[in-house]
Parts: sequence; C-alpha cells; structure tokens
Amino acid sequence: MANRADDMTGHILEGTPPVPLVLRKTARARRMTLRVSAVDGQVTLTMPKYASEREALEFAELKADWIRGHLENHQGQTVVDLGMCVPIDGEDRLLVRGDDNHFHLNQATLLVPTGVSDIGGGVEHWIKSYARKQLTEFVRDYADLIGRRVSAITLRDTRSRWGSCTSQGRIMLSWRLAMAPLWVQSYVAAHEAAHLVEMNHSSDFWDLVEHIYGDHTKARAWLHDRGIDLHRYKFRV
Repeated sequence: MANRADDMTGHILEGTPPVPLVLRKTARARRMTLRVSAVDGQVTLTMPKYASEREALEFAELKADWIRGHLENHQGQTVVDLGMCVPIDGEDRLLVRGDDNHFHLNQATLLVPTGVSDIGGGVEHWIKSYARKQLTEFVRDYADLIGRRVSAITLRDTRSRWGSCTSQGRIMLSWRLAMAPLWVQSYVAAHEAAHLVEMNHSSDFWDLVEHIYGDHTKARAWLHDRGIDLHRYKFRV
C-alpha cells in the first residue's frame, strides 16, 4: 500500500498502443523503477521526490519497448461466468447452473443456484463463506496445538500479503486462499498461528512453523510462483 506521503499522478505513454502510466513519487525511492502489475497490467513508475515528471517520462520513453513487451505477455483478468472453471482447493471446478437454490461443490463442478443472476458476485460470496469456515478451522487447530488463543479472524481481498497477525491475536487471511490447494491453505494458517508466539520471522519462528506444519518449502514456492494466478479471477465487473 502506498504511503500517504506518496504523490501519484496519471499520464499516457505515447506510441502504439498508448499506455496508461502511473507516476508515484516517494521519499523512499533512490532511483526510478518500473513495475507492470501481474494482476491488472497497471504500469507504475516509482520516482524519487527530487526527480521531475519530465525526467520520469523521459525514462519511461527509454523503457517503452520493455513496458510493451511485458504488457503483451500479460495474461489479463478472467471474468467469472457460467461455463468457465474456477479453482477451489486447487482443483478446477466448472461453473454450471444447478436446479435448486443452493451452491453445490462436486469433484469437477460448482453448481450455481437457479436464482443467482450475478454469477461472479454469487460465486465470490460463496467462496468467501467457504473460505471462512475452512480457514477458521485450520487456524484454530494450529492455535490449539501451540496453546494460544485467536481473538478474531477476518477475511479480506489483499494483494500484498496472504495473511497477517496482530499482537492482540487478530488474524487476517485472504479469502482467495480457498482457491489454492489445501496444503497451501494449511501452511498460511500455520504461518499466522505461529505469529501468536513469535511476532517476527526469526529462526525460532520458522522452527515453530516447521514443528506444527512440517516442511513449508513447497507451499511457499507455490505461493511465490502460482499465487498471483488467484488474483486474475474477476468476480465483479
């Protein structure tokens, strides 16, 4: 999340095609850097406070081929609707119209109630409910294992982190984790539960994660390599 002291302005990088460009001026930057979001393709140029917009736009012009090359490779977002697949617990489920007023999760399908007209919104609501039940069980099981109490569990749609834990025992998790494999969900729950004991990422913290979860290398690699895919599903237009 950008600091409130950051200045952000919109520009257009001329050319074919023209590219919307966000200039982000921040005191923390020591040089100009470019980032193309893997989620929505937004191009952000971060610049030091002392740099001018003219200098930033000249820098973007020099990097125009790099920017357009990354945008060509961007997969874009997938608008959720009937007839397409959405991953649940890491398995693709085909969205099919059901014949009653309830969602039904099967091995290969997710049946959408007859009365749901906003397919994306309805599926998002169902995934959130599914995530709340499942992730809550994971977290509380790990908390019980280490003899700690969770004061609250909230779900959000965050891009910068999959979870967090406060010193008051409040744990936040991304509801999109319900689309990841169960062993990945379990890892994130163990990670945040471990913060109830160690509010850091010290060796003691990682030893505790390994003690209650096991080898976390594979789960961390999945989130690093595949986690961004969960954000490509657009449930509301």
